[in-house]
Amino acid sequence: MGATEQGQRQADDGEEPQSDDEESAAVLRTVGKVIKMCRERGGMTQAELGAAIRYSEEQVSSVERGRRAPKPQFLEAADEVLGVGGLIAGLRKDVEEARYPKKVRDLKKLEAEAVEICAYANHHIHGLLQTPAYAEALYAMRRPTYTEEEINRYVAARMARKSVFERVPTPLLSFVQEEVTLRRALGSRMVLRRQLEHLLEIGTLRHVEIQVMPTDREDHAGMGGSLQLLKLMDGKTVGHSEAQLHSYLISGTRDVQVLEMRYGMIRAQALTPRESLTFIEKVLGEET
Repeated sequence: MGATEQGQRQADDGEEPQSDDEESAAVLRTVGKVIKMCRERGGMTQAELGAAIRYSEEQVSSVERGRRAPKPQFLEAADEVLGVGGLIAGLRKDVEEARYPKKVRDLKKLEAEAVEICAYANHHIHGLLQTPAYAEALYAMRRPTYTEEEINRYVAARMARKSVFERVPTPLLSFVQEEVTLRRALGSRMVLRRQLEHLLEIGTLRHVEIQVMPTDREDHAGMGGSLQLLKLMDGKTVGHSEAQLHSYLISGTRDVQVLEMRYGMIRAQALTPRESLTFIEKVLGEET
């Protein structure tokens, strides 16, 4: 592929920030100003920088104006060409997070402040427990369909939330999964098998408890749908719930108390954590 073709290809693989996401747009504008400052100090025009890093002049201009989120390759190449010792490349994390959907960023911030996270999932494996392949399969089947860029962006955002497992001090993490979510082969049987193996691995962590709600339960407190509770460092508890086309944060004291009551009942009705890991092993054996 020639330099012109390569430049044009990369000019098209950026991403326009969402117009209603001012926080993300502000980050991209700041990143653009830093790149422009470094470029001008280096005595280069936008066209010259673009040629040096194999991007089009239009792409460089869009990035500097904060209209496009630069890919990691753009940042690293610009940093090297301009010789700024990591100043531009160091913006990679900020840009990456700015590319995540706002609702995901907001949820990730809450999870980062939580001392305990409790979640009940009834349609699929909970997001914090998903493998990249499982998450990709979920987003690939959405209708209307997502572009490949959108799928990659959503998967990256979901995987970034999994940093909660590595936090110090570690939060307590409790999950209840419906039995059907362990048997529904979203993506493929192999994707499901790897997902079940991941659950068994995560379930051995001392600060993580995974429980299974068997399908044959006659009394079930979770028929109202999936839910999540986040107990924060300041003592407050907030709820999170997702429905068709909408994601909700629940902070009203009475509503949160209802969710806490329901989750407590769901845990009591589910298999114990030890029984649940044995159950997951059994399902995994059936997938062999």
